[in-house]
Amino acid sequence: MYLGLDFGTSGARACVLDETGAIAHEDRIVYRDAAAQTAEDWRIALHTLLRQLPASVAARLQRIALDATSASVLLCDAELQPVFPALLYHDTRAHAQAKALTELAPTGHIVCNASSGLAKFLWLTQNTDLENAAYFMHQADWLGALLTGIGGFSDYHNALKSGYDAEHLCWPEWIMHLPHSQLLPHVLAPGSLIAEISPALAQHFNINPACTLHAGTTDSIAAFIAADVHQPGAAVTSLGTTLVLKLLSTTRVEAAQYGVYSHRYGGLWLAGGASNAGGGVLRQYFSDAQLIELSRRIDTASDSPLDYYPLPRAGERFPHNDPELAPRLSPRPDDDARFLHGMLQGLSRIEAAGYARLAELGATPLKSVTTCGGGANNPAWQQIRARLLGVPVSQARYTEAALGAALLARQAGIM
Repeated sequence: MYLGLDFGTSGARACVLDETGAIAHEDRIVYRDAAAQTAEDWRIALHTLLRQLPASVAARLQRIALDATSASVLLCDAELQPVFPALLYHDTRAHAQAKALTELAPTGHIVCNASSGLAKFLWLTQNTDLENAAYFMHQADWLGALLTGIGGFSDYHNALKSGYDAEHLCWPEWIMHLPHSQLLPHVLAPGSLIAEISPALAQHFNINPACTLHAGTTDSIAAFIAADVHQPGAAVTSLGTTLVLKLLSTTRVEAAQYGVYSHRYGGLWLAGGASNAGGGVLRQYFSDAQLIELSRRIDTASDSPLDYYPLPRAGERFPHNDPELAPRLSPRPDDDARFLHGMLQGLSRIEAAGYARLAELGATPLKSVTTCGGGANNPAWQQIRARLLGVPVSQARYTEAALGAALLARQAGIM
């Protein structure tokens, strides 16, 4: 049995795969207050998911892998207790540190923003009593350490936005010259063996004592793993509140001005970018029931004459970098189906321009798109997208990050 644990922005999930790869167990915990979650909430969720494993599953567990939000970080002591409250993914206190990094880092380095792990590392080391600090940890690192009792390990997916060089597989020299760099974790390839789970934890939760923890990944990459695409040119589009693109490429592409960066993905690179447009703007105008009813009335084989750029508010980052770009959603026709047609076509054009931007930067040209997120359930939108993208577009059978983490545990060490 192989356990994947996903710690997302609203709660935690567990997924267990059996020896054949079939799902043997799933579970979910919702945080009491997602906007103000704490490390203790994560610990409680972890222990609850372990406690609720069926006895027959727990006794047969062989490997565990976790995914979590890479931009949620904390400092811990040698006993793995936080020495300061965790900084969450949306915490923006590190503006001054991000500005300082801009002057220190190579031009265009992706870690130079207030939400990056490295900016938060600087903030924590400058605003915390470090007398007992032993480890700087990403959320997944800390949760994994709770399973083994061993701190100081991360993976190169979580560590990327903390400045880790995924091409040369090392912390860059300029980062190692930062004060307190000894607190940074030792970085492994996702799926690599870390250690057996602690005997006390195994006994407490009746888990197979020979079960091993393996280096994890981020929540977004775990969802990509779950989508089960493997060839260069294959991509996954997430049609959630925002539009997120991830493309498997034989070459690494980086363009900080567009928020484009690449994760190492086995022998390939996973290039990605995210637009501010997406399902969030649709929610500003339509309910779920209206989207279903109006989408049925759209002639997806024909172009809408409306030239929309559907943003929820001013500002765009990818595929165009313009913080002042205003939403373009006029003129609005009297027929809501025509209005929705224009919006879906505008979003599809943004997606097509995003993949074109990745190719322009040197990524492998697009060959196919697998879709996840709430928008994947809209057939009209998928047909419009397929026509504009010019490649096969399909819906992912599985999209849960917990399943991706379980696959990472099962396939141990291939990412």
